[in-house]
Amino acid sequence: MQKPDSGGGYDVSATTTYDTSAMGDMTAMMATIGPFMAVFALIGLAIFIFYIFIWWKIFSKAGHSGALALLNLAVIIPFIGWIVPLVLTIWFAFSEWPALKRANANAGPVQ
Repeated sequence: MQKPDSGGGYDVSATTTYDTSAMGDMTAMMATIGPFMAVFALIGLAIFIFYIFIWWKIFSKAGHSGALALLNLAVIIPFIGWIVPLVLTIWFAFSEWPALKRANANAGPVQ
Protein backbone atom coordinates (compact mmCIF):
# COMPACT_ATOMS: atom_id res chain seq x y z
CA MET A 1 0.00 0.00 0.00
CA GLN A 2 1.28 3.46 -0.84
CA LYS A 3 1.91 6.04 1.80
CA PRO A 4 1.14 9.71 1.20
CA ASP A 5 4.07 11.99 0.45
CA SER A 6 4.84 15.19 2.39
CA GLY A 7 2.20 17.13 0.42
CA GLY A 8 -0.59 14.70 1.29
CA GLY A 9 -0.78 13.18 -2.23
CA TYR A 10 0.58 10.05 -3.75
CA ASP A 11 3.58 9.88 -6.05
CA VAL A 12 2.28 7.50 -8.70
CA SER A 13 5.26 7.88 -11.02
CA ALA A 14 7.60 6.48 -8.41
CA THR A 15 5.73 3.19 -8.16
CA THR A 16 4.30 2.75 -11.65
CA THR A 17 6.52 0.78 -13.96
CA TYR A 18 5.69 -1.09 -17.11
CA ASP A 19 7.38 -4.29 -18.14
CA THR A 20 7.78 -3.93 -21.90
CA SER A 21 9.68 -7.20 -22.29
CA ALA A 22 6.37 -9.08 -22.27
CA MET A 23 5.30 -7.30 -25.49
CA GLY A 24 8.43 -8.23 -27.40
CA ASP A 25 10.31 -6.10 -29.84
CA MET A 26 7.76 -4.02 -31.75
CA THR A 27 10.08 -3.34 -34.69
CA ALA A 28 10.70 -7.06 -35.12
CA MET A 29 6.97 -7.70 -34.97
CA MET A 30 6.26 -5.05 -37.62
CA ALA A 31 9.07 -6.41 -39.80
CA THR A 32 7.44 -9.83 -39.61
CA ILE A 33 3.90 -8.61 -40.30
CA GLY A 34 4.90 -6.27 -43.15
CA PRO A 35 5.39 -8.89 -45.88
CA PHE A 36 2.13 -10.61 -44.97
CA MET A 37 0.26 -7.31 -45.21
CA ALA A 38 1.90 -6.59 -48.58
CA VAL A 39 0.79 -9.97 -49.94
CA PHE A 40 -2.68 -9.44 -48.50
CA ALA A 41 -2.91 -5.99 -50.16
CA LEU A 42 -1.72 -7.35 -53.53
CA ILE A 43 -4.26 -10.18 -53.45
CA GLY A 44 -7.01 -7.71 -52.57
CA LEU A 45 -5.96 -5.42 -55.41
CA ALA A 46 -5.95 -8.34 -57.88
CA ILE A 47 -9.46 -9.37 -56.78
CA PHE A 48 -10.70 -5.79 -57.13
CA ILE A 49 -9.20 -5.44 -60.63
CA PHE A 50 -10.86 -8.73 -61.61
CA TYR A 51 -14.17 -7.40 -60.22
CA ILE A 52 -13.89 -4.27 -62.39
CA PHE A 53 -13.02 -6.44 -65.42
CA ILE A 54 -16.08 -8.67 -64.86
CA TRP A 55 -18.42 -5.68 -64.58
CA TRP A 56 -16.83 -4.14 -67.70
CA LYS A 57 -17.70 -7.32 -69.65
CA ILE A 58 -21.24 -7.41 -68.24
CA PHE A 59 -21.92 -3.77 -69.16
CA SER A 60 -20.45 -4.29 -72.63
CA LYS A 61 -22.55 -7.37 -73.34
CA ALA A 62 -25.67 -5.52 -72.24
CA GLY A 63 -24.88 -2.77 -74.75
CA HIS A 64 -23.79 -0.12 -72.26
CA SER A 65 -20.37 1.46 -72.12
CA GLY A 66 -17.93 -0.81 -70.32
CA ALA A 67 -16.46 2.26 -68.65
CA LEU A 68 -19.48 2.31 -66.33
CA ALA A 69 -17.62 -0.40 -64.40
CA LEU A 70 -15.11 2.24 -63.34
CA LEU A 71 -17.80 3.82 -61.16
CA ASN A 72 -17.17 0.89 -58.83
CA LEU A 73 -13.89 2.60 -57.93
CA ALA A 74 -16.01 4.80 -55.66
CA VAL A 75 -15.84 2.05 -53.01
CA ILE A 76 -12.59 3.60 -51.80
CA ILE A 77 -14.51 6.66 -50.54
CA PRO A 78 -14.98 6.18 -46.78
CA PHE A 79 -18.50 5.83 -45.37
CA ILE A 80 -20.36 6.41 -48.67
CA GLY A 81 -18.36 4.29 -51.09
CA TRP A 82 -20.80 1.40 -50.90
CA ILE A 83 -23.68 3.56 -52.17
CA VAL A 84 -22.36 4.07 -55.73
CA PRO A 85 -22.01 0.35 -56.60
CA LEU A 86 -25.40 -0.32 -55.03
CA VAL A 87 -27.11 2.43 -57.07
CA LEU A 88 -25.21 1.32 -60.19
CA THR A 89 -26.37 -2.27 -59.76
CA ILE A 90 -29.99 -1.21 -59.16
CA TRP A 91 -29.90 1.09 -62.20
CA PHE A 92 -28.39 -1.68 -64.33
CA ALA A 93 -31.03 -4.19 -63.22
CA PHE A 94 -33.96 -1.94 -64.13
CA SER A 95 -32.63 -0.03 -67.15
CA GLU A 96 -33.38 -0.96 -70.73
CA TRP A 97 -30.41 -2.76 -72.20
CA PRO A 98 -29.45 -1.52 -75.66
CA ALA A 99 -28.42 -5.06 -76.65
CA LEU A 100 -31.93 -6.34 -75.90
CA LYS A 101 -33.51 -3.46 -77.83
CA ARG A 102 -31.38 -4.32 -80.88
CA ALA A 103 -32.17 -8.02 -80.54
CA ASN A 104 -35.91 -7.33 -80.31
CA ALA A 105 -35.78 -4.93 -83.27
CA ASN A 106 -33.99 -7.52 -85.43
CA ALA A 107 -36.37 -10.32 -84.46
CA GLY A 108 -39.39 -8.58 -85.94
CA PRO A 109 -42.96 -9.34 -85.02
CA VAL A 110 -43.84 -12.77 -83.69
CA GLN A 111 -46.17 -14.68 -86.04
